[in-house]
Amino acid sequence: MISKLKIIPLGGLGEIGKNMTAYEFGSDIIVVDCGMGFPDEDMYGIDIVLPDISYLKANADRIRGLILTHGHEDHIGAVPYVLKDLDIPIYTTPLTAALVELKLEEHDLLYNTQIFTKKAGSVFRLGCFTIEFIHVNHSIPDSVALAIGTPLGTVIHTGDFKIDVTPISGGMIDLVRLGQLGNDGVLALLSDSTNVEKPGHSDSERKVGESFNKLFMGCDKRIIITTFASNVHRLQQIVNVAAKYKRKVAITGRSMENVLRVATVLGYMDIPENVMVDIEQINKLPKNQVVIISTGSQGETMSALYRMAFSEHKQVRIDAGDRVIISASAIPGNENMISRVVDELFHKGAEVIYDRHTDLHVSGHASQEEQKMILALTKPKYFIPVHGEYRMLVKHAEIGKMMGVQPKNVVIGENGKVIEITKKAITCENTVPSGAVLVDGSGVGEVGSVVMRDRHRLAEDGMVVVVMPFSSQDHVMIADPEIVTRGFIYVKEAEAMMDELKRVTLESVAACEAQHISDWTTIKSKVKNNLSGYLYKTTRRSPMILPVISEI
Repeated sequence: MISKLKIIPLGGLGEIGKNMTAYEFGSDIIVVDCGMGFPDEDMYGIDIVLPDISYLKANADRIRGLILTHGHEDHIGAVPYVLKDLDIPIYTTPLTAALVELKLEEHDLLYNTQIFTKKAGSVFRLGCFTIEFIHVNHSIPDSVALAIGTPLGTVIHTGDFKIDVTPISGGMIDLVRLGQLGNDGVLALLSDSTNVEKPGHSDSERKVGESFNKLFMGCDKRIIITTFASNVHRLQQIVNVAAKYKRKVAITGRSMENVLRVATVLGYMDIPENVMVDIEQINKLPKNQVVIISTGSQGETMSALYRMAFSEHKQVRIDAGDRVIISASAIPGNENMISRVVDELFHKGAEVIYDRHTDLHVSGHASQEEQKMILALTKPKYFIPVHGEYRMLVKHAEIGKMMGVQPKNVVIGENGKVIEITKKAITCENTVPSGAVLVDGSGVGEVGSVVMRDRHRLAEDGMVVVVMPFSSQDHVMIADPEIVTRGFIYVKEAEAMMDELKRVTLESVAACEAQHISDWTTIKSKVKNNLSGYLYKTTRRSPMILPVISEI
């Protein structure tokens, strides 16, 4: 039997977020990352999107562990949902472990889950796999790449990374170790493609600190800064510059409060004495002595910044005496939500600073030259771009070929498509179940394609309800039908159409009576089909039609 290493992407390819990859050899499986995605604009009512883990559930007894590369939501957000179906241990770095514990505690799963913390440089074994954590730079501390030892050779899975030669803390990415692995021979490289469309190098996080200093210098306004809650280095720089200008700092937003507390306890942040104050105290201080750090950089409707902008925040009211700094870039798909919040802040009279050219945000992902360097150091036999939309994967594949990987050894994968590697070749022929599991409130996976199609129809064309009173004894209609519409037309302004809908309904029922049809299901189906045809012919719209029979 030919020995095969199977690499199975379950999320993160052809999309941003939802990162999850399974590695399988013989009877052993390990899973790398377990992320969530943001819903598209047309996913009405959906809160988050999870990867489909049907394949993992079918092979649960073979899974040796879940390995998390870092603590961002697109890599850990699905953990509590997945662990409700899979009882597997987690291996990750200390900060990531602490953030995962907060999630598991919310879902009442913490005490049933084994979490093993490992630092960069650690090596451990899971089944036939050997895992080594390699320190990388990213926009959250404790981020690691993985060197996965397999019976066929070493696979490097970069996770999210950049090369920052002047990081805020933690030291520069371990290029030396990556070079050593390259010299020893790398079977395959799976590398982050998120920022592949950007030429050159990604800027250092310190550049943002310099911008903050300029915006604080001489400012007599209250300063409100929103950024990603998990960007510990960014939070540290805000606190440092606030202390420099003798301002007090308050935090608003639960996720940011949790990250700040965990990062401080674990020693990833150094908070100067007497700088932090409770959000309840800020109105007692002069505005030019206050800095508020807030969640909501993506315009999320429940976030602190959104509530401030729309006058829903209990402690903070935005006015003309405020300078609001948005220190983040838009995740694809969130642009409209962010614009709405920015517009509302301007309506309130605030000064809003959000222009990209002010260096208020730098990417945590490698640009083209950094990606080339990783390829040059690791010298992989096979190259598989990951973490990005399809055009990004294609662009990264081109860079891989440019850096010397043979074209036949470069694979652009798809979620659910199994990549099989042998000593001689790489193929991509078989598939496993994949896709999106939608979370709507407390319901996980209950909203499928049929429900989403109904929601689209309701959003686009509205609904028409036809209530038909029937005799329960002889199944004869005993009064005119009542027409109720929602999101379709306003009844009082369309009385003629209401009369036509009643006429079509009565004719449909009469046709059923003429054919001696008396079962409710057939009558409702006939009414629905005839009304649907009439409405499309006259309005070119297809509202949802709900026939209701009321037995009297």
